[in-house]
Amino acid sequence: MKDQLQMPRALQLTRQFHRLSQSELAERLGVSKSHISELESGKKTPSVDLLKKYAEVFDIPPSTLLLFAERLNGDIPARQKAKVEKVLRFLELVAGDE
Repeated sequence: MKDQLQMPRALQLTRQFHRLSQSELAERLGVSKSHISELESGKKTPSVDLLKKYAEVFDIPPSTLLLFAERLNGDIPARQKAKVEKVLRFLELVAGDE
């Protein structure tokens, strides 16, 4: 998985952190719930336009989603890795199970 960008996990954690269901996000993005599910499972890759829509919904720059995916992929200096892991564990705790 190290060679592959972790965009599916980044999209899922971002949605969960904002406490939106897949259905709620799908409605805001103008896509189907199944499309969100396929994006988050890695079966589909988001288009640039869809990433822009995600950014608008979550009020963040589109580049933030890419940066988050890179960080999930482990492309960070060793000294920052422990901090990133703590933040990821926190996000997963806040997001909880669906």
